[in-house]
Amino acid sequence: MELEQILNELKIEYEKAEHEAVLTCEQAEFVKGLIKGQGCKNLFLKNSKKEYFLYVLPDDQKADLKKLGKDNGLGHLSFGGEQELSDILGLKPGGVTPLGIINDKENKVVILLDGRLKGKTLLLHPNVNTATVSIAFDDLIRLIEHEKHRYIITA
Repeated sequence: MELEQILNELKIEYEKAEHEAVLTCEQAEFVKGLIKGQGCKNLFLKNSKKEYFLYVLPDDQKADLKKLGKDNGLGHLSFGGEQELSDILGLKPGGVTPLGIINDKENKVVILLDGRLKGKTLLLHPNVNTATVSIAFDDLIRLIEHEKHRYIITA
């Protein structure tokens, strides 16, 4: 698997748990019993300029897209389409993850990381929704930088 090769190359420590497919944060609650970490909600977004974003926030928080767009100078944000998600990140709904940037060779997606995630170990899908990996916030930043993607840590 390409993702695991990159994580190993960067000497990023992670734990992986395989499980039944999950499509929502609510369905993924049981994963927290398999490996430790902060569950994350991952939203694939776009603005009117056809710029793409992947917003990562704690799974127990609601996303205020209007405030997010305004506070970060991104304009009006809405959800990206299933085809765009597949074409750009090679992902399917239910498997959205910032780790999908390894498939975004044109660096079209900007990662938006909720500041409340700093210092935590994050639970993320490894590009499929039948597994979860735990990865430190700072290691996710290292991966994002390695893949030459832009990121914004939001307030």
